[in-house]
Order: sequence, then structure tokens, then C-alpha cells
Amino acid sequence: MKKIKLITVLFVIIGLFTSVNGQNKGFYENVQKKNVNKVLDDLNAFAAQADFKSYFDLFAEESTFIGTDAAEVWDKKQFMAYSKPYFDKGKAWNFRSVKRNIYFSKDGMLAWFDEILDTQMKICRGSGVLERVGNKWKIKQYVLSVTVPNDVVDDVVKIKAPLEDSYLNQLK
Repeated sequence: MKKIKLITVLFVIIGLFTSVNGQNKGFYENVQKKNVNKVLDDLNAFAAQADFKSYFDLFAEESTFIGTDAAEVWDKKQFMAYSKPYFDKGKAWNFRSVKRNIYFSKDGMLAWFDEILDTQMKICRGSGVLERVGNKWKIKQYVLSVTVPNDVVDDVVKIKAPLEDSYLNQLK
């Protein structure tokens, strides 16, 4: 009888421990999701305010920005050099996230996202990866894409084909 009671108590303790850990994991993920959301919201706000230093402080030292043009693949220093004239004019870009999804690696050290952005180019998609460094999230890769509605893809391809054919030939 004592063994049965002891086993029952152990199962209750294990069950409580598992339940608490599950709740803590959900709480932890919600906190981290808020932190990642803040980084991405700040990224958009700092660009709109033309705050060059704060904007680029959100990127990891070893990071990549991939722009809408096929040739736009920049490391942080290259992206800073490209962006500096826009920030210096006080007009960088003004993006507003209207829908965002965030996901985490099992160890909680990486987050990736996709979002729909309202921009001066109309709807764009932002996606990327963030890495947790200490207690901060840093952008490792950001990809900006212009969306093209399926109904007009053929028209868009006709417009861009002459511009992109030579670039494709260079890459081959």
C-alpha cells in the first residue's frame, strides 16, 4: 500500500512539473514573440524616422539584406552604404506591418518571420531570421519582396523580361 501511495505521489509530482513546464514554455514563447515583434516594429519606425544608427543597430554584425531587385544582396556594411543617402535626406522608407507570423527554433535561439507590409510600393512581403544574442534579438537576414497578384503576373513578366534577361545571362 505504501508503494502504491509513493508511486501515486511521484506521478502527481511529475504531472505537475510537466504542466508547469508547458505553461512556462508558452509564457516564455509569448514574451519572446513580443520581443521579436518589437524589433520588427522598431525597424519600420526607425526607417520612417530616418534614424540610421537605431535602424542598423537592430541588425547583427554578420547579416544580410535582400532587396526587391535580383542584384540586391548586401551584407550589413553594403546595405548601410546603400541606405545612408536616403536616411541623410530624412526620407528612408515607411513600411507598416499589417500581418505577421513568427516562429521559433526548439532551442529558442532563432526566430523567423514573414509579414505583409503596406508600403509606397503597395503590398510587399518581409521575411527573415533573427538570432538571440544574450537577451537581445538581432536581425541576421531580411528579405523584402514585391508581391505580384496572380492575375497580372503575365503582364509583369512582359515588362521585366527585357530588364532581367541580361542579368540572368550574367548569372548563367
